[in-house]
Amino acid sequence: MLSETSTATVRATLPAVGAGMGDIADLFYRKLFDARPELLRDLFNRGNQASGTQRQALAGSIASFAAHLVEHPETRPDAMLIRIANKHASLGITPPQYEVVHTHLFAAIAEVLGEAVTPEVAAAWDEVYWLMANALIAIESRLYAQQGVVAGDVWREWTVTSRTDETQDVATFWITPSDGAPAPGFNPGQYVSVQVGLPDGAHQIRQYSLSCAPGSALRSLTVKRVRGRGTPDGEVSQYLHAHVREGDRLRVSAPYGDLVLDDSDAPLFLASAGIGCTPMLSMLEHLAAKDHRSPVTVVHGDRSAADHALRTDHALLTGKLHDATAHFWYEHPEPGHPRERTGTVDLTSLPIASGTRAYLCGPLPFMRAVRSQLLARNVRAADIHYEVFGPDLWLARG
Repeated sequence: MLSETSTATVRATLPAVGAGMGDIADLFYRKLFDARPELLRDLFNRGNQASGTQRQALAGSIASFAAHLVEHPETRPDAMLIRIANKHASLGITPPQYEVVHTHLFAAIAEVLGEAVTPEVAAAWDEVYWLMANALIAIESRLYAQQGVVAGDVWREWTVTSRTDETQDVATFWITPSDGAPAPGFNPGQYVSVQVGLPDGAHQIRQYSLSCAPGSALRSLTVKRVRGRGTPDGEVSQYLHAHVREGDRLRVSAPYGDLVLDDSDAPLFLASAGIGCTPMLSMLEHLAAKDHRSPVTVVHGDRSAADHALRTDHALLTGKLHDATAHFWYEHPEPGHPRERTGTVDLTSLPIASGTRAYLCGPLPFMRAVRSQLLARNVRAADIHYEVFGPDLWLARG
């Protein structure tokens, strides 16, 4: 993939570039938004920019991609690329935007690294960038084709048919295409992007998992309101909670995401925490509809039963399966809740069947802890899949 000359140059400069990638990413975004302020206003997540997590994800993904090219020249890190491409597709990213990124990214590299960026170094890292960019463009092209849309034209107007307040901070919005045409198909576990117009004129985008089964006549989005983290974090979820009611319209993308169930009859392990239960609800409803008969273990962790969104559905859908059990851990349980299910999720007492395929969704510390426990119980790393709400700092770090 990477030419021999560039491989040697990238190997030699990777420590310096990797060490400076955080500063490079920071300067890149400043240059990008100075030149194209509409991208911060209407495309990039302002919350992730304010917190710095998007810069960390960008720096980590580029460094990881380059390291993979050097260490494993015969392969490509498709897991990382597919995850990024799905996120890009849900935002409607198009090939010309990679040219814009290239311009400002390489200006930042030259400014941060200075004289170290010789013509040979610039050419080698240019090759790395375009190997990554062209791979993403190709994957995104296939994703657009699968949805039957022109590249980037993923948006459609949907009407809210009803709203249910699940908890104090979680609401479910049931939606249907406003034009009356059929809703696009999706796989259990996938998400859509929602774009809303905010009072300052920005049109911010966030991703929300579909919490219904693929065969549902309507689509449901279950949204947790993000509180107390400061503007602009949570600005879309707070807008949806405060302003969106039955009859309102939303701009929603086609469905994307790589955390999807396959058609295997392998034992399943579905673990979630907090609002991470939403893709698991979609999976459980799908499994019940297809009369799934292999063992399914359902695990969820939350602050309390009152904070556990869709708790009743979580239990009822598990109960519809032939061989399934649900185990809920609460940090602040109600009286009578099993003591062994108090605190954080602990898999010690749970049987884990041989050949289990696991699906995880929730905060990164939760998923790291559960993944470590599963690996210790001989679940193959290749059989543990996950979804991150926000920039994927886990995969970017390898």
